[in-house]
Amino acid sequence: MSRDKIAVVIPCYNEALTIGKVIDDFRRELPEASVYVYDNNSTDGTAAIARSRGAVVRLEPRQGKGNVCRQMFRDIEADCYLMVDGDDTYPAEAAKALCEPILAKQADMVVGDRLSNGTYAKQNGRTFHGFGNDLVRAMIKWIYGYGFEDVMTGYRAMSRPFVKTFPVLSEGFQIETELSIHAVDRRWRIVNIPVKYRDRPEGSVSKLNTVRDGLKVIAMIGTLFKDYRPLKFFSLVALAFCIGGLCAGMPVVSEYLATGLVPRLPTAILAVAFMFIAALSLATGFILDAVAKVERKQWELRVYRQAENE
Repeated sequence: MSRDKIAVVIPCYNEALTIGKVIDDFRRELPEASVYVYDNNSTDGTAAIARSRGAVVRLEPRQGKGNVCRQMFRDIEADCYLMVDGDDTYPAEAAKALCEPILAKQADMVVGDRLSNGTYAKQNGRTFHGFGNDLVRAMIKWIYGYGFEDVMTGYRAMSRPFVKTFPVLSEGFQIETELSIHAVDRRWRIVNIPVKYRDRPEGSVSKLNTVRDGLKVIAMIGTLFKDYRPLKFFSLVALAFCIGGLCAGMPVVSEYLATGLVPRLPTAILAVAFMFIAALSLATGFILDAVAKVERKQWELRVYRQAENE
């Protein structure tokens, strides 16, 4: 397959109102780029409009943005992948700024940050979206020690080694969180560039369900925390059970030292069980941490092999 210098990749589901303008804008700003639209079972003519505007249109029958990204990353060969939503909320004028660090090999993922300049808070009127983004940012900061300006943005540029060694696990809107956590955990070079955000035009409807998809994002963070940092995850589990065991066991021990009797036998058994589970959790963390380190070494070697093809 031939390789594009820049591939603009647009996952789409029922974006007939805006997809034509999005394609025109990005073809104007990046005339050298190939524009790919992956239609995710749209019923409003999105694919036909995209095809009429000169985009390469492909169908992804598995519903969900994560499934679309999985197939896009497998199919497309490019030096720089610029991912953007098809809802006309991100400015095409920022496309060159996002791609330049990737093409200059100064970054592996460039994030289009909607939050730091305040435009997202002004334009987005959906309840709890800003709160959810802040919660996810705080969780990633606490677990991984890296402070993203904007985790949930759908506007980002990525290098070929990043894309081709990224294992997509999510099916839906968790993909942005997964991309961000993977970039931090694997120590990829990340650049944040502020972009102006504008809300959807009248008549365009968001496919994101705040509560349902928000819970899926939090679950994804927990899953990746367990997979990427098993020792820290299971140490916290062990600490929780250890505290429970101490709370249940201290009165029993105090009573035994004072009277030589253990009248509350069920409480004593519960305390022992809690301490046993704590020890088991800690041992599990050490074992899985060793497994994770081996997997990380193998992944690093895959990255080296991918870099040799650049």
